[in-house]
Amino acid sequence: MSQNRSLLLALEKSISEFERVRETYQPVLTLEQVGCVRSFGNGIAWVTGLASVEMEELVLFPGEVRGIVLDIGEEQVGVILLDQSASLAAGAEVRRTGRVADVPVGEGLLGRVIDPGGRPLDNQGPLQEQRRFPIEREAPAILQRQPVKVPLQTGMKVIDALIPIGRGQRQLIIGDRQTGKTTIAIDTIINQRDSHVICVYCAIGQRGASLAKVIDELVKADALAYTVVVVAEGGAPPGVRYIAPYAATAIGEYFMEQGKDVLVVYDDLTNHANTYREISLLLRRPPGREAFPGDIFYIHSRMLERATRLKEEYGGGSLTALPILQTEAQNLAAYIPTNLISITDGQLYLSPELFRKGLLPAVDIGKSVSRVGGKAQLAAYRTIAGALKLAYSQFEELEMFSRFGTKLDEHTLNTLAYGERIRMCLLQGKNECLQVHEQIAVLVALTAQVFGAIPLAVMPEAQQRVIAAAAQMEPALCEKIYAGKSLNESEYESFLLLLRNEVASLEVHDGAVNGGLTP
Repeated sequence: MSQNRSLLLALEKSISEFERVRETYQPVLTLEQVGCVRSFGNGIAWVTGLASVEMEELVLFPGEVRGIVLDIGEEQVGVILLDQSASLAAGAEVRRTGRVADVPVGEGLLGRVIDPGGRPLDNQGPLQEQRRFPIEREAPAILQRQPVKVPLQTGMKVIDALIPIGRGQRQLIIGDRQTGKTTIAIDTIINQRDSHVICVYCAIGQRGASLAKVIDELVKADALAYTVVVVAEGGAPPGVRYIAPYAATAIGEYFMEQGKDVLVVYDDLTNHANTYREISLLLRRPPGREAFPGDIFYIHSRMLERATRLKEEYGGGSLTALPILQTEAQNLAAYIPTNLISITDGQLYLSPELFRKGLLPAVDIGKSVSRVGGKAQLAAYRTIAGALKLAYSQFEELEMFSRFGTKLDEHTLNTLAYGERIRMCLLQGKNECLQVHEQIAVLVALTAQVFGAIPLAVMPEAQQRVIAAAAQMEPALCEKIYAGKSLNESEYESFLLLLRNEVASLEVHDGAVNGGLTP
């Protein structure tokens, strides 16, 4: 009996212990949805079995090959691949990740070259990743934005004086191939060296040699330290080229939300549009005008709408977008150019004729426009160069007319001489960025007709003397210009006298005669 009682007590104790463990036990169940590749080719995979997958969700194939869901059908989904995979074939497993495509952001990206997925390409070790942002984010609400009122200086007289750009603006750089579009963008990045502007350069479908040349220019100018380079080469899968500008925008948004000013260059959106057309045709979407899908406008508008200037309570930072677009035979009425012209706040049009003549930067002032930057332009520019664009346009018309005439009156000759000197003053070589006070010095000398007696062949040296004289400007006067204040009459006259004396010494030294434009 005692033995049975002991067994009974031991059994009761085991049951109570089991009940206690069962009450505290929390089973961990991991549910994973696994699909199967139905077909694969040209960077596109058709997958079945992912019934709950979401649009733009990141999925994984064998070998850590990444893909993004871009088409959801009743029986299968279309996935664009972000990695090369020679071993991927029909029947391979596909796993959901439950998150959208994202990119690392943070201070650790400055000075680095990465791909749109955040993988380093510069052999400088792993990234010091702080956070990750989804590449697709909603644009800031209207109530979170403030007017564009701070200039973004490019260092180029023709832009800063006549077609200014403001921080938070979207300015399109458009023109035929080999007209200097990338050069303008790179010079703008280089000019931000002392302005505390973070730069992001996004290369979409560029050749490796061209990209290496750009990076080398940034390194030589000490500009890579404040720049992030996002690379999607021409040989990369279509999915990588497609997400590249969105990843670059997300990187820029991180700094914008920290209260910093950011410049993002998209080089170029022609390749991006062609990539999306390629993807859409492979996904069997119906083609429209020029074989582009119907939502081609939306892929650029939702990206460029993220460029803005935030109110102080939301950080006060800004994101300025400089998208680059290549035209064919100067056709501005093509599908993609008209789309981007309607999205952006202004255009810098580069003329192949001006480029062939060596008039660099080859900006066509008559076709270029800035619908926002004028409100952000420094007051000194508006006071000195306010009528310069009109005077130059009149000169171009007269120049064309004068080719058919043999005898011109004195007023026409003076207008032509003044216009030629405007053109000479607006010329600027590659990587020859000028500070604001140096540009103001040249513009003061130009508008006051200090160059009137200078032969055109001597104009480059005269400009260099004027730029050197700008270093003698009083610090208080220089601070006033940078603070956005206009020069009063006495300050203007004293500065003008300094420039006249500098140019006059050049005339005597070179033996130039007082001819041409009447002072």
